[in-house]
Amino acid sequence: MTVPPEELELAAAFPPAERDRWREMVKGVLRKSGAATEDTPLEEIEGLLARPSYDGVPIAALYTAGDGAPGRPGLAPYVREVRPDAESLAGWDVRQRHAAPDPAAVREAVLADLENGATSVWLVLGEAGLPVDGLAEALRGVHLDLAPVVLDAGRRTPEAAEAFLALAAESGKAARVAGGLGADPLGLRARTGDVLPVEAAAELAARCARDFPRLRAVTVDGTVHHDAGGSDADELAGAVAAGVAYLRALTDAGLNVDEAFGQIEFRLAVNADQFLSIAKLRAARRLWARVAEASGAADGTAARVHAVTSSAMMTRRDPWVNMLRTTVAAFAAGVGGADAVTVQPFDARLGLPDAFSRRIARNTQTLLLEESSLSRVADPAGGSWYVEKITEELARAAWDRFTEIERAGGFAAALDSGLIAERLAATWERRRKDIARRKAPLTGVSEFPNLAEKLPERAPAPPAPSGGLPAVHYAQDFEALRDRSDAHEAATGARPAVYLATLGPIAVHTARASFAANLFQAGGIATVSGPPEDFAASGAAVAVLCSSDTLYAEHAADAAATLKGAGAVKVWLAGKGSYDGVDDRVHAGCDAVAVLEATLQDLGVS
Repeated sequence: MTVPPEELELAAAFPPAERDRWREMVKGVLRKSGAATEDTPLEEIEGLLARPSYDGVPIAALYTAGDGAPGRPGLAPYVREVRPDAESLAGWDVRQRHAAPDPAAVREAVLADLENGATSVWLVLGEAGLPVDGLAEALRGVHLDLAPVVLDAGRRTPEAAEAFLALAAESGKAARVAGGLGADPLGLRARTGDVLPVEAAAELAARCARDFPRLRAVTVDGTVHHDAGGSDADELAGAVAAGVAYLRALTDAGLNVDEAFGQIEFRLAVNADQFLSIAKLRAARRLWARVAEASGAADGTAARVHAVTSSAMMTRRDPWVNMLRTTVAAFAAGVGGADAVTVQPFDARLGLPDAFSRRIARNTQTLLLEESSLSRVADPAGGSWYVEKITEELARAAWDRFTEIERAGGFAAALDSGLIAERLAATWERRRKDIARRKAPLTGVSEFPNLAEKLPERAPAPPAPSGGLPAVHYAQDFEALRDRSDAHEAATGARPAVYLATLGPIAVHTARASFAANLFQAGGIATVSGPPEDFAASGAAVAVLCSSDTLYAEHAADAAATLKGAGAVKVWLAGKGSYDGVDDRVHAGCDAVAVLEATLQDLGVS
């Protein structure tokens, strides 16, 4: 009888893994696809599998223990955040955003949020939200010493800050009022072009440090770079550059270094790329720790980060899918160690969210906190060689861009010179091409669209501030095509349509017909299918041949002639090959937006 060992060695029954052996196996697969040859050196195999992020950080196919140097949780450079602390198991701050212009409606929504899981409030004031003179009414009944409030008032920041500080003083608990005044003159300049003196933020910081010790005056809003199409390193570099500019202003106003660091909070975007979002938050703390070290700040000066689910990734079409996007992003924020998290309601692109969508946004975080127990684990991503490696490389890429901004004269000078805008535009152009080619798919928009969807109706939201860096949405090009299709349907009673001319039995043409239908419907173009000889009866003006390569070789030219003879203004072919009468091809990786633009034009859709 075999006696089991006291310790179970999980890998005991397997031979030791060797990197070169793995490379040999991968090489065999790549040879079959043509990506490698017999002469390809083994040391080049991993490079064939790597892909660059929009920051140029290589995303490798394999990471090992040699790629990770996690350090100790809770200590500088704070890459590995510790949460919870010894005093609380509550986890991160669940922060709900409110931008409705009606103070009574805001008050009702704020109280509902605080009673049902939210732990703090983010109020947008001014032209983009609540009137400043409605602040007192909106916060009536809110215990400011228990529920932190963060303001976001743009160019009305001084006025809004005065109103809030007056409420804090009237509460009789000024020393316990927490939250932030949201002063961000540089972010305002980047987003709108409006100029608010940095000294105004410094004056508010001095008042908070003196009279309101739990209030932070300054918010460094990095999301303006993300919303303009920027990469993770772009956002981090801009945020750190703005933060350093504020540090200079605050210390010039009389605050010591530690007080200045204590007055700053960062706001960063997280999206559905969960691993890069996790790495971004960890890299943000690493970068700010380096700034603190260079500034001579005391140990324990870690960046405070408010993570917000990305506005750029949200869609107007099939908005229910936004629930999935924001869940992944919120998970990344929690794992990445965010101090506060805001989940945008799934209907944020449609107007003001209703009670149901705010409830879903709250409960997304509640589920992650209470049922998934993310807050009960210190640095859940720690020890992941992949996350550790890309955290380090992302931090280095962002530091290089930050120092470039500093060499240009600092954040304001780099913004005025166009340096920041040019880099963001270059990143957005690369991302936009990937979206157009569906290499970066958008479920419900560029993939698997639902032309029969009925969008929920929402009250219009106040217009977002503009005038500075552009605000983009990943789905904007496809959504513009869908809007054209909708307008055509409203005017004519029918959607524009293309005819899928199928060749051979259903098992042969189904795959490519399904591919073509998915592509054209992403532009709001309906599809009908049948044999080429039935084209004339369909009423369509554009046809797409769908079948196998073998049948194309035998019948594509004749089928194209039949279609052209029946009045087709253009004949596409789904797949490979060139044949007489075929005008162009649609295939995986083609520029879908260009195809759809051309097709709508061929169909007479303005």
